[in-house]
Amino acid sequence: MSSSDDKNSPASPAHGIGTRLVETGRRPEWTGTPGHPGAVVSPAVWRASTHLYPDMAALRAHPANTDGKFYYGRRGAPTQWALAEALTELEPGAAGTVLYPSGVAAIAGALLTVLRPGDVLLMTDSAYEPSRTMGRGLLKDFGVETRWFDPQDPAAFESTICPRTRAVLLESPGSLTIEVHDIPALLAIAKAHGLVSVIDNTWASPLGFTPLTHGADITVMSLTKHVGGHSDAMMGSASAGTEWYRKLRLRAQGLGNVVSPDDAALMLRGLRTLSLRLERETASALTLARWLDAQPEVARVLCPMLPGSPGHDLWVRDFTGGCGLFSFVLNGGTSAARDALIDALHLFGIGYSWGGFESLATPVDPAPIRTASRWPFAGMAEEDRFGVRLSIGLEDTADLIADLAGGLAAWKAHA
Repeated sequence: MSSSDDKNSPASPAHGIGTRLVETGRRPEWTGTPGHPGAVVSPAVWRASTHLYPDMAALRAHPANTDGKFYYGRRGAPTQWALAEALTELEPGAAGTVLYPSGVAAIAGALLTVLRPGDVLLMTDSAYEPSRTMGRGLLKDFGVETRWFDPQDPAAFESTICPRTRAVLLESPGSLTIEVHDIPALLAIAKAHGLVSVIDNTWASPLGFTPLTHGADITVMSLTKHVGGHSDAMMGSASAGTEWYRKLRLRAQGLGNVVSPDDAALMLRGLRTLSLRLERETASALTLARWLDAQPEVARVLCPMLPGSPGHDLWVRDFTGGCGLFSFVLNGGTSAARDALIDALHLFGIGYSWGGFESLATPVDPAPIRTASRWPFAGMAEEDRFGVRLSIGLEDTADLIADLAGGLAAWKAHA
């Protein structure tokens, strides 16, 4: 974990995002002075549980609990500090970033920082299912009540607020139904009622949306997805302004959170190519979404980058980029027919995640977990409820279209 204080990076907010992704988190004290023997491009992997002092005077003089200073392995070392600093520099308005072992751990860490027994948390009905599980389990066990609200209805959100309401958890777009919130409206309501706002910004990343500049208090990401980009490491992050960063940091320390320096190095590696991968994945996703939208087997495509898709106008207004994750809903059929579609795919793996270099497909069944709003969406026929979520990777788009065409043919044969 690291704050943005006393940075020594050649990148600045005036530089373009590509330059910042390359330069952030590469202080000379972590990589060596360029041109001198031993200088390297990326911070080395510092593996150490114990940090040594030359003498007792140095131990006693060491500043207590200071960012970016050697103390003990659980407080991190240059590999973790470099990643946290790089993420902080990508989040306008952030004073620091805390790293967690997974995205779910980051959500839990943020909520356990904000909430106390007796509080009420408002959670978007489109939230990631592990977040919903947290509301029904972990938070309930700690005396926190979770209530869900329809993310498409700001007035209904405001009516859900009560004197015990402390915070709101947003996720836009939602990672199953890809629902885009009117974030400025929801944040304005939250701020007017003194609520702390936490946003899961994994879908867009700070390259596509910067929550803190829109008034959010804490922004969370699953680094496992876009930042890692290679499906070989797990991690999460939470970034915030000065007040909440300090609280997040202390809570994480109290819970004993620490991330592996090897995993931090993998995340730093992925971060350097993030803009290129997102650009390619977004372009491919839009091409595939347009193709699917024209197929008679498809009832609706849920992709905010696609004109006419739910949330497109909000996405155009508030976002500067997209990603490769979207869903589509089949035109009737059965669950078995959808299974046949997914099983017929050769280039799409079947697995839970997204944001990697490889394409994935999974079924979407949000109806049983919705509590404040219905699925299918208003205007959709009840039989049009079988969805498929796609994570578009770096394969050639023409090959992915051919693969999906084969999947739709298998669906038609079983429908």
